[in-house]
Amino acid sequence: MKNFANMKMKSLTTVIAIASFATAVCAQGPMQQQTGTMKGAVIKGRAPVNKQILRVNLPKAQEATLKNGLRVMVLESHRVPTFSMEMVVMSGGLFDPSDMHGLAGATATLLREGTAKHNSRELSEQLDTIGATINANSGLSSVTTNITASGLVENFDQVLDLFTEIIRTPKFPAEEVDKYKSRTISAQQFVRGQAAFLAQERLNQAIYGTHPASLVLPPAEAIKKMTPADLMRFHDDNYVPNNAMLAIVGDVKLKEIMPKLEQAFGDWKSGAAQKTTIPAVPAQNASKIYLINRPGSVQTVFQIGSLGIERTDPDYAAMAVMNRILGGGGSSRLFLNIREDKSYAYSVGSSFNSSKYRGTFVANAPVRTDATEGALREFMNEFKRIRDEKVSPTELENAKRSIVGAFALSLENPGALLQNIITQKLYDFPASYWDTYPQKVESISADDVQRVAQKYIDLNHLQIVAVGDASKTREVLAKFGSVEEYDSDGKPVRTASKQE
Repeated sequence: MKNFANMKMKSLTTVIAIASFATAVCAQGPMQQQTGTMKGAVIKGRAPVNKQILRVNLPKAQEATLKNGLRVMVLESHRVPTFSMEMVVMSGGLFDPSDMHGLAGATATLLREGTAKHNSRELSEQLDTIGATINANSGLSSVTTNITASGLVENFDQVLDLFTEIIRTPKFPAEEVDKYKSRTISAQQFVRGQAAFLAQERLNQAIYGTHPASLVLPPAEAIKKMTPADLMRFHDDNYVPNNAMLAIVGDVKLKEIMPKLEQAFGDWKSGAAQKTTIPAVPAQNASKIYLINRPGSVQTVFQIGSLGIERTDPDYAAMAVMNRILGGGGSSRLFLNIREDKSYAYSVGSSFNSSKYRGTFVANAPVRTDATEGALREFMNEFKRIRDEKVSPTELENAKRSIVGAFALSLENPGALLQNIITQKLYDFPASYWDTYPQKVESISADDVQRVAQKYIDLNHLQIVAVGDASKTREVLAKFGSVEEYDSDGKPVRTASKQE
């Protein structure tokens, strides 16, 4: 009975994980790759904190390198008797073989499903007994694979043993691989019935073309043909210490845990990891409208976007401020216009994500079918307004204080501190990067906001995706431009020219 419950939980977890591609709303914060709405960060336009208490001087992580090349960063935080650690392998889903997208993600997911010492059930029971967690993932557009663990510091040795075992000696049992393939394909069938997923998939394809970042889910054909040997080969080629780094935050001391880390990873052999050259992002396509037909739908789900920035772009802070004003919170322009004033939608916002390649800027909302034309018109009006007019001093000040306030609050979270360390190392930022982040945000001017809006909300290259009942929305969408229509399976149906 316990095994059956465990199997059902894994199936549910797979569905939730895949569904999150279509439904997740990412929080804004500098430690996140995607920034957007943070509930409660702004309350009716009032600045939540005073600038003077936001001058931060963050403790620096102590660093060491094992003889095999594994970089170790440890940040001591003794407020609570817990710890979190993360192994970052510099080979993610973005570098999957072209005929087997999803390989990095499958490898990560199946690390916990059996090792040289323990099967899946035994690993789960040991972790449950000590109240610890170990998880691993690698998204299709990710440049890394991330394995995380957390627990009480009194159980550090036990968690480290299991963490090491899962990373170094997975077995990828055939029966577990088969279960994973079956669960994943079933979950994909469920997700493909969701309008938000269909919109995200079409938008990614419109922006990225054949670039691997265009994928939201791995092709079912690729999942079906994966074998334990494929997973083991990917693991052995890429899970090597000179292609990884380990970050630890918590109630630990470097001098006390270094001998344990040496014992756990010291004899881990270095290797030549696969080449990880990031493909060039294609030039932006001319603006177009894509309509995905869902007969009988009572909503039109909009995803509107274009290419954004790399994480290292000097415009990052300006983009964060611009996005906060436009659609990144409860006092944003899109929210106040489309939800509060027009009542076209319950949720509306914008976000941008960034990585080692250019990410995207996206605005989205599910609106009533009869509000399709009005909502799209207001989206376009707000895009034009933030491009053509300087934001007000009040909007600018509130946005900056909101972002810096959210950052200050995040420093109470060990998980956020862990991500700060990893981000700083992954992008080779200076050691003072997070110390100076609030000042970077506070220095953004109205001119900066307008400049990045004009640069990255490019109306000539904006891709507009609408998922809804085509019989009720086809004509109104054609008022805004040429419309390419698709069925819910993604097959093209027709192209209609813009109505004059």
